[in-house]
Parts: sequence; C-alpha cells; structure tokens
Amino acid sequence: MIYLAHTAHWQFLGLTVGAVAWILTMAATGLNEWRLWRLDDLSAVTSGVAWVGIWRACFYSHAFDGIENCRSIAFSDPFTPVEVATAQVLMVLALIFGLVGNVCGAVAMRMVYFSVEDRRNMRLAFVLAGTMYLVAGTLCLVSLAWNMSSVLNNSSINFPPEFHLPATPASQQVGSAIAVGFIASILMLVSGLLFLCYRYAWTALSPEAPKDNGDPIYEHIQNGDNQGKDNPAFHSEELS
Repeated sequence: MIYLAHTAHWQFLGLTVGAVAWILTMAATGLNEWRLWRLDDLSAVTSGVAWVGIWRACFYSHAFDGIENCRSIAFSDPFTPVEVATAQVLMVLALIFGLVGNVCGAVAMRMVYFSVEDRRNMRLAFVLAGTMYLVAGTLCLVSLAWNMSSVLNNSSINFPPEFHLPATPASQQVGSAIAVGFIASILMLVSGLLFLCYRYAWTALSPEAPKDNGDPIYEHIQNGDNQGKDNPAFHSEELS
C-alpha cells in the first residue's frame, strides 16, 4: 500500500481553516451589526445607535419597557431591501456549502491517512471539498460586498412605524458582522484552493501505471515495493 499521509499536511491545514471559516460564517450570519445607524432623533432610540442586520434591527432605548428592542426582518416583508433579502438566502446557502465542504474534506483526509484503495473516490472527495469551499466563500463575498456598498452609499430602508427607525439615518457605517464575514470568506477560499491543488489526487492516484517523474511515490512503485514478496526475515526454520 502507498502511504500519502506525509503529502497532505497543507490539506489538513485547509480542513482546519475551513472549519474555522464555517464557524465565522455562521457568526456573521447571526450577528445584527451589519450596519450601524447613527441617529439624531433620540426620542425613541435613546442610545443614538441602531444595529441593522439581515434578520432583525435592534437598538437600546429607555423609552420602552425593554432595554433592547428588536424587530425581525423577513424575506417577504415589502420594505426589505433587495440586498438584505439576497443576503438572507446566500448566507444560508454559504453555510450549507461550507458544511458539505467540511464533510468532504474530512472524508478526503481520512482516505489519505488511512486508505488509498478507492482512488477514484479519493479524487472525488478532494474535488468536492475544494469546490464546496470555493462556492461558499463566493456566496458569502457577494452578500457582504453588496451590503457594504449600500452602507457606503448611505442607502435608506423604509422601516414600518413599529420599528421606530427613520428611513435614512444621519450616517451609517460598516458593522463588525461584515468584517467577520470577509475574514470567513477569505479563509474559505484559501481552504478550497488548498484542496484543489492537492496534486496526488490528480497524478499519483491515477489508475494507469505511472511514469518516472522524480516523485518519491513513483519511485516507491517502480522499485517494486508494492509487489507481494516473501520476506526472508520472517521465514521459519525448516522443519526436520
């Protein structure tokens, strides 16, 4: 059997980075601080700052019963901006693709460290893991870039009266959720590239007989180490 564990150290790092990126993507999806709205009118929002995420808008106020007041933003609400509705869909898809990428990456690493018998499935596992990571990172980047563009352009949102928020703030800035999301996207893309660049999934694992190219694995095959031979050290003494 050909052992490939020493060839996949970068891919193991990619799996670790992909898992961290998926956690950060989940955190960015759930955080409210996609947009920080600065308000001049402090009659309702006494803190002067509102946090607008892709799922809800929140602010602190002493004018109501609860200190923290939140209202949900649904995909079907007529006031929901297209970039927010799109982010709701794309971020969930990014989580799904990222999770599939982690599963495929774990399967690929298991094949490298414990078995190389099913070569075709091993190649498929690496390709799927890399592709899923790249798709997840791209979906996350599109959502983040679109919403960040809206923040920089100080785009308005026509909130209904129960939100107690004006359509346009005095100013707004990018929230921490977008920063976390960008970090997650970059890490996800790096993981995808690491898995797709694993050369032994494309060359050394080919079912055809390999040619000599100076690779240690090919030398291992050409030297006949994979041929079944009796080892004289294990021969027992001849029975009389």
